[in-house]
Amino acid sequence: MQAHIFFFHLLLILLTARLFAEIASRMRMPSVIGEIMAGILIGPSILGIIEHDETIRLLAEIGIILLLFEVGLKTDARRLLEAGSKSTVVAIGGFIMPFLLGFLVAYALLDMGLLVSLFVGGTLTATSIGITVRVLSDLGRQHHREGQIVLGAAVLDDILGVLLLAMIYEFSIGGGISLINASKVLLFISIFFILAPLAAMIMSRLIRKLDNISETPGLIPTTIVSLVLFFALLAHYIGAPELLGGFAAGLALSRRFFLPFGVAIKTDKKFARAIEHQMSPVISLFTPIFFVSVGLSLNLQEIHWDSVFVWGLTGALLIAAVVGKLAGAFLLRGEKLPHRIMIGLAMIPRGEVGIVFAELGRVSGICCNEVYASLILVILLTTMLPPFLMRWIYRRWPDYYEEKSPATGSARQI
Repeated sequence: MQAHIFFFHLLLILLTARLFAEIASRMRMPSVIGEIMAGILIGPSILGIIEHDETIRLLAEIGIILLLFEVGLKTDARRLLEAGSKSTVVAIGGFIMPFLLGFLVAYALLDMGLLVSLFVGGTLTATSIGITVRVLSDLGRQHHREGQIVLGAAVLDDILGVLLLAMIYEFSIGGGISLINASKVLLFISIFFILAPLAAMIMSRLIRKLDNISETPGLIPTTIVSLVLFFALLAHYIGAPELLGGFAAGLALSRRFFLPFGVAIKTDKKFARAIEHQMSPVISLFTPIFFVSVGLSLNLQEIHWDSVFVWGLTGALLIAAVVGKLAGAFLLRGEKLPHRIMIGLAMIPRGEVGIVFAELGRVSGICCNEVYASLILVILLTTMLPPFLMRWIYRRWPDYYEEKSPATGSARQI
């Protein structure tokens, strides 16, 4: 590709991503929906201006690694302990049930292969903590009872989802299911997550000292991006997806992270906030490229929309995705029905985490275009609908949700 053509493509991707993200936000939808729609518009599905070539794929790969770094950076593992066993029940139930239902739909009902069925089930396990936090924040419920349970469960869901992603990735590159390889990956990942925080702590102290004596601006973004890429390389060499390295780096540098057995990493909160502040523009630049690339890789013209298979798969997976997350919330004891429903709905949005699963299935050649399209449609629907349903339920049963706000002590009604 000639340089001027690449510049035009990149300019178009960034501008359309920003425009459609703004439109989506004003329509009370997650911005990632708008960015995917931008890719569908300028990609082969409608206008056909840009193809999903190797250059775009590499930029999107950087975006997805930085996206998982941000997820790890904002993961509050202490929240899981504070929310207690109820978050654990919701997370594990909401992880296992969608996976089993999605797997059974693909494997038993539609007679797909074992590896494809695992990918389908794995995609349905995801919960987008970013979208969930945004919805709860918009409704003013993030500090209330159901909000704390959901946030704790979403943290654990993220960790379980990334581990499952690494396992399925190993199956995809290995050409089949192998318990030996799976055990090896789990062992390596466990060692990786134990050593990564220690390595990140040492490196962050070095970066902090260099930042204090540096006379040129931009040292923190440069060194942190280098650190993330280094962790991505390490993840690759242990047989896990590169994005796992980004997640581990973010988790290790988070001021809210703690080591197992209560051994806390004493981080400099001011320095941690500086990392978040200075990395935000870099992440905001690259992550939209990933979501636009998802739309670019989806050629809607090649899908047989009159096919019973496409609509049957989409409908069955949508039911499995919704029922699976609601089932996890219904396992709770001592909670009233409206609270259970609200917790289940808050866990439904798949967002960027589900897209990561689906994209890995497409890139590895495991999912065909029809299966990939169905997964993307399910992710879009499960991401767009819950915010509206949650807002409606809060208004439908106001008596159950009128309670004193922990922050103000005054009653609040949605």
